[in-house]
Amino acid sequence: MDAVRVALLREVLTATEWPSATRRFAGALRSSVVPHGGGLLLVGTEAYEPWHLAAHLVDEAAWSGQPELNPTLVRHRVRPGDPAHLAVGLGRLEAAGRGETLLLVAPERPDGGLLERVHDARRAGATVLSLDGGDAEVRGLAHDALTVAVTDAAQGVDLDTVQHLVAAATGENSLPAPRGRRRFRDRLSRLADQLTAPPPARW
Repeated sequence: MDAVRVALLREVLTATEWPSATRRFAGALRSSVVPHGGGLLLVGTEAYEPWHLAAHLVDEAAWSGQPELNPTLVRHRVRPGDPAHLAVGLGRLEAAGRGETLLLVAPERPDGGLLERVHDARRAGATVLSLDGGDAEVRGLAHDALTVAVTDAAQGVDLDTVQHLVAAATGENSLPAPRGRRRFRDRLSRLADQLTAPPPARW
């Protein structure tokens, strides 16, 4: 989803909490990953692999000049012959620890084995974030969570939509710049937002 479509989607959802909620969550993700130089692990459930979110985060990392946002996609099933970036299995979660961030995308309740691995990663010092469907145990494991409930469909919002908004917002430098000065890419990001925003309605 390109910047113009994201801007239009935000405009459609402007009367809801989603634009600010997704920016807040993206800020939490960015502030967890960037200071540690990366270490973002992205995992879904056995039935739902967050391929699109991984791809969008790679794009945002390149666009924003923040390679730390590049995720490692952790997969439930790795087949012989898979390329290296698609050959990281659940065993990687067992090695997760301090300085790493685990982003769990779980539209439904994960199986017990995955929850146990996430719990162990948290105990080892990893920061756990979740994009979830409201499961209490998932939210209980997460340091920060953004829930997309079934009732949100009435607003035209589903987990895929929220992932697009979160990914787009991770590339935005909305955090205060160090030493009170705005960095060049902060200004460039702001200019790009202004250029890609839809024109104001004329009545």
